[in-house]
Amino acid sequence: MNDLFGPAAKVTAGHLARDAYLYVRQSSLKQVLNNTESTVRQYGLKERAVRLGWPTDRIHVIDTDQGQSGASAADREGFQKLVTEVGMGHAGIVLGLEVSRLARNNTDWHKLLEICAMSGTLILDEDGLYDPCDFNDRLLLGLKGSLSEAELHLLKARLRGGQLSKARRGELVQPLPIGLVYDGAAKVVLDPDTAIVQAIRTVFTLFDTTGSATGVVKEFNKNGLLLPRRIRSGSDKGKVVWGPIAHSRVLQILHNPRYAGAFVYGRYQHKPGTSGKYGPALQRREEWIAFFPDAHVGYISFAKYEANQAKLTSNAVAHGKDRRHGPPREGPALLQGMVVCGICGHRMTVRYHHRKHGLEPEYVCQAKGIEYGNPICQRVHGAAVDHAVGRLLVKALTPHAISAALAVADELAARADEAERLRQAAVERAQYQADLARRRYFAVDPDNRLVAGSLEADWNAALRELASARETYETAKNDGAGTLDDAQRARITALAANFPALWNDEDTPMRERKRLVRLLVTDVTLVRAEEITTHVRLTGGQEQTLTMPIPLASWQIRQTPPEVVAAIDELLDDHTDGQIAEILTDRGHVSGTGGSLKPMIVRHIRIRYRLRSHPQRLADQGMLSLREIARRLGLHTNTVKKWRDAGLLTGRVANDKGEYFYHLPGPDLVRPRIGRPPSPRPAPTETTIESAHGGAV
Repeated sequence: MNDLFGPAAKVTAGHLARDAYLYVRQSSLKQVLNNTESTVRQYGLKERAVRLGWPTDRIHVIDTDQGQSGASAADREGFQKLVTEVGMGHAGIVLGLEVSRLARNNTDWHKLLEICAMSGTLILDEDGLYDPCDFNDRLLLGLKGSLSEAELHLLKARLRGGQLSKARRGELVQPLPIGLVYDGAAKVVLDPDTAIVQAIRTVFTLFDTTGSATGVVKEFNKNGLLLPRRIRSGSDKGKVVWGPIAHSRVLQILHNPRYAGAFVYGRYQHKPGTSGKYGPALQRREEWIAFFPDAHVGYISFAKYEANQAKLTSNAVAHGKDRRHGPPREGPALLQGMVVCGICGHRMTVRYHHRKHGLEPEYVCQAKGIEYGNPICQRVHGAAVDHAVGRLLVKALTPHAISAALAVADELAARADEAERLRQAAVERAQYQADLARRRYFAVDPDNRLVAGSLEADWNAALRELASARETYETAKNDGAGTLDDAQRARITALAANFPALWNDEDTPMRERKRLVRLLVTDVTLVRAEEITTHVRLTGGQEQTLTMPIPLASWQIRQTPPEVVAAIDELLDDHTDGQIAEILTDRGHVSGTGGSLKPMIVRHIRIRYRLRSHPQRLADQGMLSLREIARRLGLHTNTVKKWRDAGLLTGRVANDKGEYFYHLPGPDLVRPRIGRPPSPRPAPTETTIESAHGGAV
């Protein structure tokens, strides 16, 4: 080891003018707690800095990285602070017990050496004092860094080799998921706590019945059930806590092959991500290091586990470009996610339109439109297709309706019993915790007030949990949710005898109809041409082809019937719009929307079909309007009305306002003394009347 007084000559006044930085680190919290001598040795380097000439108040200790590995500098705040201080020229010397304390990575170590050389900062470890600006010292520091990284690699290789050897034999002891424990002989068995076992079994049972992880969460919350979890770290390590269920927890249970009795190792590999941090990456099964099915007892068989994985994959609506159907949902589209376009072969999506009677589905092929901006391939009215497929399934399922309904009834009863057992177990567990807290409280010395107060608080908390569990149990028991009595079973059996009634029952949720369709139908291919062609492929391999007319558009549905248009055209010769509306209503005709005919509706129909109005038809017959006949006869319009009232002029009602069209009188008309001629025009003479008729009679 270098003599301290020889290298002391490397310390200059420039170095002493800057501060000293002591870096302290151990790789894990366990080492921090147990290997205290190493910590003492690291802090002891402070005395070395004092002997070299640095005052105590200018020696900064950086120990914020305690319990962190030196393999990377990305997560070490203390190391980054040290590099910053060196780079800014604030550090005259950096102290560390050994190179491995500063960095186990050559990249980080040489980066620090470069910065120290640029800023003229010394480095001191337990062996000596080094100047990175000196070639020999820098060469020695580089070798130490390489040896430190190699040492870390060798340590990892030894530990990893032992793990891999045991894992390949299926003997490696691993942390087990909740519900599985090791017995005294290191054999995996079910947890002896029956409440935990029932809770885990309920997760798999509900997944079978609901078909999705979200459905499991909803059923747990609906019945007020809790899910256990074992704490993995901290002071409460190994303790089982019960809390509300979460979707991520359900997926963890369903994806874990240990619940299927399989020993696996290497499902995840820690690989660097885009940010440089290492994280777990799921591997394909052929890349697993060890895989032993049926290695120990499980909650389900491995075949059931694989079926669950296939169901979860199909439920992932964003899985792959095909986007196969996900779990059944509450929307009215019966074939949600199961429809294939018969033109391009892509999956068709669902659009909903708001109608007066509710939501109406429509199946749309827009895959190429989204990808390439092309027009929509085809769109098909969903209600007509759903009704046709529903009728096909009703016809196919009728022989098996009774057995299917009874199986559903038994399943519902089993689910209700399982929920009842879980709630009862929760009450028993809370009662045990309350009794345990009571015994601890009475066993403590009354004079020890601090301990007694803490135990009393624990007892009160346990009593509150017990009261809450009992309340939940009694509420569910009184509500009777999920239980089937004899009357309900009789009703189900009666409905099963007539499966069409069960299918069309308003109380049957749409999601349940979709689940039934997914059990029987693989996919449905649609082609819209002059009519809609539906190819239904059943799970057994059979195929059915259905054809149906294209449903009328909304405007076609509301279109006025042709016979009503013809009747309006005929009546317009002699009647106004209001008169026609009354006549057609008396005959029993209605509008396109099913309402009674109104004058305004008749007017719109006349304009839409370009029918000549009643005034136009009167004009075609040679009749004149009020202004026209007044101009022809040289009279005031009021005089024309008086002549009409006196019977001197004849006419017909032209519209609903009571306006008339008039017949032109003959040349022998004798002008009465009714009214006065319009001023200043002279009174019409015989010649004027003759000229109005185009000549003398």
